[in-house]
Amino acid sequence: MSNLSAVGDRDSWRCWLCDEPVDPHASVNSDRGPSVDGGGAKPKKAATVTERLAHRACNTRKGAVRPVVPWSPQLFVVDPAPIVATVERLRRKGGREVVARCPSRTDADEGAAWLLDRLSRFAPDLAVTTQVESAGGQFLLVLRSV
Repeated sequence: MSNLSAVGDRDSWRCWLCDEPVDPHASVNSDRGPSVDGGGAKPKKAATVTERLAHRACNTRKGAVRPVVPWSPQLFVVDPAPIVATVERLRRKGGREVVARCPSRTDADEGAAWLLDRLSRFAPDLAVTTQVESAGGQFLLVLRSV
């Protein structure tokens, strides 16, 4: 297991699950305290485990199952795709995916900016761009691997 301070510094002291700040001085026994998450179900090769910073409560709630990374409640998106599954597919296959529908161009642009920012911390090794496409009175938010 890595040093908590090293993982926290690398992840800018933000929880990879909820994207909220983690207090480096909080007790590791506190719900909002720092913990190191090994990334979920055990991979076949221990060397492929990516340790990430998480609040103790977020890490405990996730357990050893695939995490759910929520979309921001401030966004107006319809049928948002699960972020974790989308990232996994883009890593495996590349290409593009429609990740949400939005009622206006402004909503889609806000969603695109938020998603790029969130993925820069959640999946920093995945190079992606966003695109907004007009489609029959709505706007599609598209994520494309680079």
